[in-house]
Amino acid sequence: MLTVKPICKKSKARKDGTSVVFVQYCYDSTRRTLLNTGIAIPSQYWNEKLLKVSDSLPSPFGIAAELNKNIRELIRKTEDIIDLGSRLNVEDLLSFVSKNFGVTSSIEEIISRIKNQVDLDKQNDPRKNLNLYFQIDDYIASKSGKVTPGMLRIYRNMKEHLQAFEEYRKRIITFDSFDLDFYESFIDYLSFRYIQRRRKEVIYGLKINTIGKTVKQLRIFLRNRMKKKIIQQIDLSDFKITEEAVDAIYLTWEEISKIYKVQLSRFPHLVDHRNMFVLACLTGLRFSDFSTIKQSDVRNRMLHKKQGKSDAWVVIPLRNEAQNLFNHEFKKQIPVLTNPEFNRHIKTIGRLAGIDESIEFSYKKGHKDIKVTKPKYEWITSHTCRRSFCTNEFLSATPVELIMRISGHKSVKDFYKYIRITPEEAGNKIKELWVQRGEMEILNK
Repeated sequence: MLTVKPICKKSKARKDGTSVVFVQYCYDSTRRTLLNTGIAIPSQYWNEKLLKVSDSLPSPFGIAAELNKNIRELIRKTEDIIDLGSRLNVEDLLSFVSKNFGVTSSIEEIISRIKNQVDLDKQNDPRKNLNLYFQIDDYIASKSGKVTPGMLRIYRNMKEHLQAFEEYRKRIITFDSFDLDFYESFIDYLSFRYIQRRRKEVIYGLKINTIGKTVKQLRIFLRNRMKKKIIQQIDLSDFKITEEAVDAIYLTWEEISKIYKVQLSRFPHLVDHRNMFVLACLTGLRFSDFSTIKQSDVRNRMLHKKQGKSDAWVVIPLRNEAQNLFNHEFKKQIPVLTNPEFNRHIKTIGRLAGIDESIEFSYKKGHKDIKVTKPKYEWITSHTCRRSFCTNEFLSATPVELIMRISGHKSVKDFYKYIRITPEEAGNKIKELWVQRGEMEILNK
């Protein structure tokens, strides 16, 4: 009736006539386990009454006194493991004892191994490891496959900005660090002292909108951890998102037509990039979406596409040129192109098409207004396609809510960020509306 005792059963004899000596642990009347001691003897030399090896054991099977000493040590070890498991409040004590019995492991080694495993489990458990960068990595991993690679890059940039700030101020950033003083110091650092990476020359500070993206993603990350109850509530009301209007171009239908018709016989490697650019201007899709159009997406002259960023479906009617590009130029198979490669080549195509008007844009960096003047083709990027689509449709008086259904914008505020018209275009548009309403003369009516 002992909880722990050695046993050696004749019924479990092996082919060589020996039976293994086990340490039996009975958790209760119905659950028990046998722990192999590694000792095997003919069962007739096992003293069932005294629970030990008989002194008459033939020498080829070992020395009885030494075997009995080993058995006693293993019994004590089993009892120590049971006691350890009880102190740790282990739920499955039977499995715990079986796992840690190991003939060659001492109780000290078992305790050390369990402590290391507990530390490792804690380190890898998002609810226990409150290291800021571990939590950011866990957050990024949870988003992988759910957002575009571009968004994952923005998350990683946010992490890199925090690490750079931590190194600069020589103080570890924890979740307790996030208060108004931290925010103000962080913004100041990113504005004036942060050294931009992968630059041939040393450039200090980031653009206001780049800083705003970092703060925005930091707030979203912290709220995610709070919602999961991993960290305590943090007051983020002072973490303002810095933002300024983005100076960015759009191309008129006339300019897009120039690109569509530009002669590229001397530059055959640019043909796919040109066709892809025009197709994107006609559909308003992001690069991540228009570069992955499949044959099954096009049905009855309509493009059905699930947007990668918003995870929303859009249905876009195809103009004749868009239908022709997909069916005949691309043979219903969009070529594989990278965004950096696309952005580089489309500038060359814009130059060849004669889109070379000088354009000056400005942006704030810290307290400075930075002005940059370049030919218009130098400002063309993959995002120009989407902006051109929205602006041209807006100028054509397409209802904003319908454009948004195609562009995938969820708010009117976000949509109007894409509208890029000059003061002259705005004035002409108002004049057209006055003419349509017969209001060119209104006071003498």
